Amino acid sequence: MKATVFLFLLVIASGFSQEKIEVFFDFNASDLNPSATAVLQKWIQENQNCVVTKLAGYCDFVDNSAYNKELSAKRINAVLNVLKEHNITISNEVTLVPVGKEFKQSKIQAENRKVVVYYEKEKTEDQLATKIKTSKKGDVIKLKNIYFYNNSDKTVPKSEPTLKELLGIMTANPRLKIEIQGHICCKKMTDPDEISSARAKAIYNYLIKHTIDKKRLTYKGYGVSRPVHPIPEKNKQEEDDNRRVEIMIVEN
Repeated sequence: MKATVFLFLLVIASGFSQEKIEVFFDFNASDLNPSATAVLQKWIQENQNCVVTKLAGYCDFVDNSAYNKELSAKRINAVLNVLKEHNITISNEVTLVPVGKEFKQSKIQAENRKVVVYYEKEKTEDQLATKIKTSKKGDVIKLKNIYFYNNSDKTVPKSEPTLKELLGIMTANPRLKIEIQGHICCKKMTDPDEISSARAKAIYNYLIKHTIDKKRLTYKGYGVSRPVHPIPEKNKQEEDDNRRVEIMIVEN
């Protein structure tokens, strides 16, 4: 069967902070094909600081209502799994609504086979620029959504928005000086550590490469000496919290 063209639409609701994306599926399919996955991942990279509040699934008019609601639920789960795999925040009160075919359908059937993801952007007061602007010397701020390949100092592509945000802040605030601090998880205090320092240096090198004066920057790896949670960690969430990059304000 000829593949349906996959579409991706970003809609901003006038007067509201809530936004939505629409991800379209092939006929009678609940799996994202490579093209749809690529489009969804692109959105993920650009929206790391959002909170997903609702997912609604839809089908065309073929087959009965019960089957279509089941298919809609599968489509919702397919999208939800991708969002979770990429650490997109899902609201604790998220609603999952498998609508099926009981809605006003488009005459173009390909437009009816979709999942709509509703989300909210992170509030301005929670953003990195605001945190730095209101900080004082000695304050430590976590860089959200900085991820590295396993046992590597190379950042993964979805870290790029945060790196660009930090670069923009450093460029716009020439008096700002920071120490970049690397932390790891899942090791004993006595275990050798090189990776936390290497990861902090990777952020340092990124900023220097993009013309930030190295006199404004220092970096240091702290290993597991400053954990958020006691070591050994009890679960993956505690591991993720301990495995982090922070900046300390040296001058602002």
